[in-house]
Amino acid sequence: MLNRKKFLDNTGNALVDTPERSDDGLEEELDSYTRSAITRIRFNTIIKPAVISFIALIVSFFIDVSSVPFFGEVTYNLARSLFPGWQPPVDTFEPYSFWWLPIAVYALFIFISYLAYNKLKLEIIRTPATETIDRVIESSTSVIDSISTALPLIGAAILLVSIKLGEEVFIGISVPFEIKALIILAIGKLFQPVLDQLGVDFQNVVNHVKDIRDKYFSRIQIESSKSLIKQFNQSSLGGGSTISLQDAEKYKAIVTESARLSEIIHKNFTAVSVLMEKVNSVQQLSSDKIQQLNVLANSITQASSSLTDERTLVGLKHLEAIVKK
Repeated sequence: MLNRKKFLDNTGNALVDTPERSDDGLEEELDSYTRSAITRIRFNTIIKPAVISFIALIVSFFIDVSSVPFFGEVTYNLARSLFPGWQPPVDTFEPYSFWWLPIAVYALFIFISYLAYNKLKLEIIRTPATETIDRVIESSTSVIDSISTALPLIGAAILLVSIKLGEEVFIGISVPFEIKALIILAIGKLFQPVLDQLGVDFQNVVNHVKDIRDKYFSRIQIESSKSLIKQFNQSSLGGGSTISLQDAEKYKAIVTESARLSEIIHKNFTAVSVLMEKVNSVQQLSSDKIQQLNVLANSITQASSSLTDERTLVGLKHLEAIVKK
């Protein structure tokens, strides 16, 4: 909705009218764009960045000391193909198969990414900010990295314990588990581009929201300048008289004031957005903290009231005179 706002001189006469847009219209436009843009972001956008980690998952079937479903004795078959005269050692026991462990952990990584995707959809609609994206992506990346790093450490601890328990426990459980844990560590590192891709997609939405805000205030300033020039030309052509120096100064002051007000409005909106982002990221205040803030506010109010008291001002002047002496 486009309204007209008039600038008045000291006598109350209208000098020029400039366009004024409703802030509600801007917020509605931003909210509508944000919702539609986020709706177009699908979870299947992770397919391309997940290809490398999925290949690592497939490779995990070929690195095993036990039998793998559908593939059989993969490691032994590879050894025979590389060394035709090689014969597998005779084992008195079958190592435990952990072929399912990388699949289970990979499914957990996908689930964590899906949770991050849903959370970003809600948070960006509520607060379209870069800090929101960074907080969600970093938390999800931290969980995935912690899981992929912890499993090899657990496997190393099991290896150390099983050395004293004998060959059957050492080779039958500890070694297969540690092999899969190291593969999971590699998968976890290769899975990080998936979360990065989600961050990039949502960051594009946030960047465009900021561009809309900047263009909005720039458009207001341009329309105000065009309106000034138009009325200046109309007054010059219609009246047939020249513009006095005083009128020119008034027009110049109006243009300067219009630019200054537009810049102040832009800064205020930016400051409010930053403040809302910080408030959104701050944990919920407890009742004790709210009580402390009330006490501090009352103290500031009393101090400001004291400064307006005439006796207080006289006392401060006397103190200042003593200090100067």
